[in-house]
Amino acid sequence: MWDFIQNQVLGMRWLSTFIGRGVQAAGLDISERLGASIQFFVYDVIKITVLLFVLIFIISYIQSYFPPEKSRRIMGRFQGLWARSIAALLGTVTPFCSCSSIPIFMGFTQAGLPLGVTFSFLISSPMVDLGSLVLLMSIFGWKIAAAYVVTGLVIAVAGGSIIEHLHMESQVADFIRSARAVQPEYEDAVPAQRERLQSALDSVLSTLKKVFPYILAGVAAGALIHNWIPEIWITRVLGDKNPLGVVLATVLGAPMYADIFGCIPIAESLLAKGALLGVVLSFMMAVTTLSLPSLIMLNKVVKARLLSVFIVICVAGIIVTGYVFNAVQTMLV
Repeated sequence: MWDFIQNQVLGMRWLSTFIGRGVQAAGLDISERLGASIQFFVYDVIKITVLLFVLIFIISYIQSYFPPEKSRRIMGRFQGLWARSIAALLGTVTPFCSCSSIPIFMGFTQAGLPLGVTFSFLISSPMVDLGSLVLLMSIFGWKIAAAYVVTGLVIAVAGGSIIEHLHMESQVADFIRSARAVQPEYEDAVPAQRERLQSALDSVLSTLKKVFPYILAGVAAGALIHNWIPEIWITRVLGDKNPLGVVLATVLGAPMYADIFGCIPIAESLLAKGALLGVVLSFMMAVTTLSLPSLIMLNKVVKARLLSVFIVICVAGIIVTGYVFNAVQTMLV
């Protein structure tokens, strides 16, 4: 039953077969590179878009019960490690990329939440979300998906803990520290179900509009890797013969700007071509957490020292994660 859910419901393998028949009907051979690339591209774009539509709708509907002010009040009830853990978990139900997480981070900071708590949210929000869990399950299986999510949460909580214990509140931009969080005019108003559903639909359309170009780019790159790049090249650079594969994947992934939905097709293709699991996960984490545009934005709200600490913590956590997963994979093979 679980195999059916993973392969046919989440993975939509029936869709791949259907598209393959359509490609063949058009006169292309799906055993050849061009036909296989077209099948891969159309199948992955449709699958990710459909799953994304459903997942964002559900997550946005759930999120309508937790507006920012309510989330702030919830986190304000906890202290220390518990507060950072709650912040990391709240980050999983916010379908934001690294750039769109920063305004929420600013609001939480202005509201007076501890700096470690806000950074646990900032790390978790782009790196881990419920949508990525389902998409990862549809491709890699539940064990890898769960391991990715748990690892992301650990990095978020650990990163927030380190930043909080360094007492770097003075490194937040002055205009953030001196400003008061703007309270919503009707923060206690309870929206009707129709408003919740409409808001969830609006969130779906808005998010798809933002991420769809990255989905297309990610799937195109995945199709290229899957069908055109020789497997031996990937194995040499990102396989077990290169001890610096994790570091290379992290460095290459950090400057890119995409969310996890655009990364998954690339990760799927790299893994199929012989890249180690830890290398692939490090690449995904680096792309989603350390994109160059988000670091430029974050540089406007925190000072250089705090930004440097944030980058070092994320890079170190991602690299350690990569090597741990590589070691586990090597032991199991």
